[in-house]
Amino acid sequence: MSFRRGVVRQSKFRHVFAQAWKAEHCIDDVRVSRVTWDSPLCAVSPKFIAVIIEAGGGGAFLVIPISKSGRIDQSCPTVCGHAAPVLDIQWSPHDDSIIASASEDCTVKVWQIPDGGLTSPMTEAIVTLEGHSKRVGILAWHPTAFNILLTAGCDNVICVWNVGTGELVYQLSDAHPDLIYSVSWNKDGSAVCTVCKDKALRVIDPRRGTVREKVHDGTRPMRAVFLADGKILTTGFSRMSERQLALWDTKDLSEPMAVQEMDTSNGVLLPFYDPDTNMVYLCGKGDCTIRYFEVTDESPYVHFLSLYSSKEPQRGAGFLSKRAVDVNKCEIARFYKLHERKVEPISMTVPRKDDVLNELLAEMKALRAVVLAQSQRIELLERQLARIEDGDV
Repeated sequence: MSFRRGVVRQSKFRHVFAQAWKAEHCIDDVRVSRVTWDSPLCAVSPKFIAVIIEAGGGGAFLVIPISKSGRIDQSCPTVCGHAAPVLDIQWSPHDDSIIASASEDCTVKVWQIPDGGLTSPMTEAIVTLEGHSKRVGILAWHPTAFNILLTAGCDNVICVWNVGTGELVYQLSDAHPDLIYSVSWNKDGSAVCTVCKDKALRVIDPRRGTVREKVHDGTRPMRAVFLADGKILTTGFSRMSERQLALWDTKDLSEPMAVQEMDTSNGVLLPFYDPDTNMVYLCGKGDCTIRYFEVTDESPYVHFLSLYSSKEPQRGAGFLSKRAVDVNKCEIARFYKLHERKVEPISMTVPRKDDVLNELLAEMKALRAVVLAQSQRIELLERQLARIEDGDV
């Protein structure tokens, strides 16, 4: 079933709009990593912005206070304890100063950033997790259990760690025959969903076993994210290389609840999900747009809201926790868009009722002007016709 790209039925979010911040509030001279790995390359907590950067002789990422703007000096200290490029970074949802990093050196490291930010290069992690035989490219903190971190590597193995002790508490090594593209916990952390190079979506639940179903026919990377109600949203490619967005019910993965082909761009669509508003934002790597949708319980289930367009493509993006947005400005989400050498904040805002009313009044005024002009035109034509009929012309 396809879903319509039209006006959403009664919704609080049909008028959500995106606004890029002014240049003086951007972060400049950031050497964003050129690593060929489809991760967001950026992670944001209420305290800090972290960006994977180019680094010689190993892997590093930049960590700066979220209030920072302007030019970043090349001597700015970084987190630089990996022996090879960093592929993914994720802040702990339970501690705004704890961040995990995954690297091509086959390790995962967990770091504690001082409250005031870095004053010197950080090379010593609070814990190093070693359990993968190939590079590690996926991190996912448990949503409810403190200190529990999931990792997935190019050895097709999933590991679950207690980062407080460094203990490997669970390993899944035989469920995926090929490269794992994406992993997502469900709301309470009782199950995970994965997508793999074999084109299959898997729901791994210790109570039910593993459920597997093919979801996208294309050969390019996919992504999957659990929604708050237990459904799963995936992005991928069709057999004809069209980018797709699909919604799935975990009770029956044989057919999607909704699916749509969008375009034929090559960039992987990274989904960012907001459980509070039930909105999904799609950021395509290399795209100049951010699309956003609302997911509801009524057909067609997924409703296109709008898109943000700019002139420059995005290398990646970070999504700010709802705890740190500016509620006084009705901000419901914020992205940190990565350019080649710049980080640009973009606010998603719900206009106040007065703003919507003024917008509608302006539209009505413009419409009335058009109607009046048309009426005057018709009146003029009627007068000319009458003159012709009277023989005056």
